[in-house]
Amino acid sequence: MCGICGELRFDGRAPDLGLLARMTARLARRGPDHEGSYADGPLAFGHRRLAVIDLSPHSNQPLVDQKLDLALVFNGTIYNYPELREELRALGYTFFSNGDTEVILKAYAAWGEACVERLHGMFAFAIWDMERQRLFLARDRFGIKPLYYSHSRNQFRFASTSQSLLAAGDVDTDIDPVALHHLFTLHAVVPAPRTVLRGVRKLEPGHTLTLDLDGKHTLRRYWRLKATRPERALSEGEWTEAIHAALREAVRKRIQIADVPVGVLLSGGLDSSLLVALLAEAGVKDLLTFSVGFEDQPEEKGSEFEYSDQVVERYATRHHKYRIPNDEVLKRLPEAVDNMAEPMFGQDAVAFYLLSEQVSKSVKVVQSGQGADEVFGGYFWYPRMAAETGSDLDKFRVHYFDRDHAEFADMLEPELQGPDYTSADIAARLAEPDADEYIDRVLRLDVTTLIVDDPVKRVDNMTMAWGLEARVPFLDHHLVELAARMPPEYKLSSGGKHVLKRIARGIVPDAVIDRPKGYFPVPALKYVRGEFLEFMRAIVDSKACRERGIYQRSYVERLLADPEGQHTRILGSKLWHLTLLEYWLQRNVDGSVF
Repeated sequence: MCGICGELRFDGRAPDLGLLARMTARLARRGPDHEGSYADGPLAFGHRRLAVIDLSPHSNQPLVDQKLDLALVFNGTIYNYPELREELRALGYTFFSNGDTEVILKAYAAWGEACVERLHGMFAFAIWDMERQRLFLARDRFGIKPLYYSHSRNQFRFASTSQSLLAAGDVDTDIDPVALHHLFTLHAVVPAPRTVLRGVRKLEPGHTLTLDLDGKHTLRRYWRLKATRPERALSEGEWTEAIHAALREAVRKRIQIADVPVGVLLSGGLDSSLLVALLAEAGVKDLLTFSVGFEDQPEEKGSEFEYSDQVVERYATRHHKYRIPNDEVLKRLPEAVDNMAEPMFGQDAVAFYLLSEQVSKSVKVVQSGQGADEVFGGYFWYPRMAAETGSDLDKFRVHYFDRDHAEFADMLEPELQGPDYTSADIAARLAEPDADEYIDRVLRLDVTTLIVDDPVKRVDNMTMAWGLEARVPFLDHHLVELAARMPPEYKLSSGGKHVLKRIARGIVPDAVIDRPKGYFPVPALKYVRGEFLEFMRAIVDSKACRERGIYQRSYVERLLADPEGQHTRILGSKLWHLTLLEYWLQRNVDGSVF
């Protein structure tokens, strides 16, 4: 796990190494163990390393192989690198390190751009081909690892965070109206390649990008998820056995491929509890687990300790439990926002940030349950969508969109309103081929698009802010490909995640399996009152917010008049949404953190 950045010039000039140093410095928290740089003519790379595999200097980056005329910067983990290493050795390649980074470099030499199709893991990387004078970038199938870029007539820059790109300057920071529509309709999801800033883009998951010195670029999609039934119908028992085996293997790989201890973020929900059970089943001893909780509000409890404690008791884990008071949440909120590569409305972003700070004191790697709800149909809105009539879009929109287009228009100043960009985009994605049923199409959209720019991005940003690598077994692509072909009823039954509940029965406490779905609560950011309300009021009433001219004041005043009564369809605070975007722009774009 690391932070990567770089620049390729198209104008015959050499990259400014001072600029590269500024970009690299903004990635320091992602990689506290080593800093490196590399330059070759029109190309420069920067790297910050979090040492997890092959802790020796041999795997420091940028990794350069003079025999192959290749240089690489890489962020992520390749879980099948031992097998690939042996395959490449059989082809005659020799290795000077023992990690996964060099395997990527040799794989590119052997198989070219098709090398990504052989990689099993999470990754974002860039390879400079010295002989061809060509830059090759790739991102994993689910976008678990981020890869942002800015592209102008004279240069192309890339980085693991938008802050790194902004540190280089020369970035168009005007608001992208299409992205803004997505942001406020899909609860902060802006599907790649857009971001809320016009000059910052991100490589789409499952894609590669190749650039030549003349600025010519080629974007290629190397992976698609099919949600069609197999030729031979399987029984519920066969599906359960197959999913259990695939999940067991996903968990095993993510515990074995590390040269440092691996813990588990234990929320008290089914997904993380099942990870603990499977790790115990795999023979892991002295397992480290971590939980966080917040202050209760009258409407909602602020922790799930009553459930996580049962898992800890059953498996005798070495447990670390943290309770965060509300004043600490508000005090630390600026730090969390500074580490958001894009605005994040999910209230658990702050929770993950504060939890990761504590976890990083004990381990460098954790497993997390992100992805299970999207892959196995765990959210309450899925069965409600399935019961609706009308078009795919109509059934989706009525239960998922944060705001209808009319409310969106009321919220924004006229020059930013535009047409209903989100509906057109979601309709096109739902209409893509190779999905048999409506819920198949919805879950595929969630796992390939919506999850990437909400919970997955949130976990990456907040853990890597503390030099902590988060691994997500439920997004193992072999597991997801298998689950996508399973009939929806084996997901939506039993209140959602039916097949996982079958697997968990007997190895996870019944109270955890049968409990209502939890959402990693931070109630103070949902039921806005007291000092949290005053904080939000100060942001949306600030001179910067008024001069930025995004929001219509009548809409802001309506939310301020009834902050606790203004929630989205999936129960997010509308006032928090407006506040977070403005605060993110103030902290990250207006120059407050530089």
